[in-house]
Amino acid sequence: MVPSATGSISIDGVDIQSMAITTLRARLTIIPQDPVLFSGSLRFNLDPSGRCSDDELWAALKQVQLADFVGTLEFEVAEKGSNVSVGQRQLLCIARALLRKSKVVVLDEATANIDLETDRLIQQKITECFDGVTRLIIAHRLDTILDSDRILVLDAGRVKEFDAPATLLADKDSAFAQLVHST
Repeated sequence: MVPSATGSISIDGVDIQSMAITTLRARLTIIPQDPVLFSGSLRFNLDPSGRCSDDELWAALKQVQLADFVGTLEFEVAEKGSNVSVGQRQLLCIARALLRKSKVVVLDEATANIDLETDRLIQQKITECFDGVTRLIIAHRLDTILDSDRILVLDAGRVKEFDAPATLLADKDSAFAQLVHST
């Protein structure tokens, strides 16, 4: 890991620079814009390390409203998840993240390639399922971050604003307010 020039990032009070990379990876879950699924059983896709019980797997599937769709943990996922919709793939990645019990979840444009109805379902599940978890959400759809505790606006890689959404929206001159009102 590249050492920081200034500042630090801590998870549970521990500076990540002092963590082994395997420990850091265990505490983070990244849900990318293009959800990653593997050829094989649903069980393997949810829990590649085989640590979770069937009850835990079913509980995660129920939380993301996919239990009825799949029917069995042996449901065969095709290469790259081609036999499920993009929204279902994203929900399966959310279920996988739930099972990992990570302290920090990074959602990188997690709803960029889906319809608005599925977007709303995924946003609802993210809010419900990751309550009490630090969520870093990278988004261009601004409505997906309006319920966040804080919003960080970057411009050319530099911090332009960082505050509560209500505070940023109340300032008509803020970059965030201007972005919201222009969409």
